Amino acid sequence: MESRASPNKVVGGENSHDGIEWCGHFQMPLHYPKYTQDEYEAMPEWRLDCLLKEYGLPIFGDVHNKRKFAMGAFLWIK
Repeated sequence: MESRASPNKVVGGENSHDGIEWCGHFQMPLHYPKYTQDEYEAMPEWRLDCLLKEYGLPIFGDVHNKRKFAMGAFLWIK
C-alpha cells in the first residue's frame, strides 16, 4: 500500500500555489545540524526553539529539557 500526502484544493489564499494548499508547512531541511555538545549547552533557548521547529520536533519543557532533547536527537555520541 502506498502512502501519499493529499493536497487540499482551494481557490487562491496566501499559502496556495496554483490553487492547491498543502496540509502543514514542514519541509525537511537540506543539512543536518552539526553543533557540538558544548554549542548545544551554550545555545540560547530561542535558538533551540528555532532549531527544533525547523526539524518539525516538539518544543516542550524548559530550556534544560529542550537542550537534552536536541542533543539526543542530533548528537551521535559514542
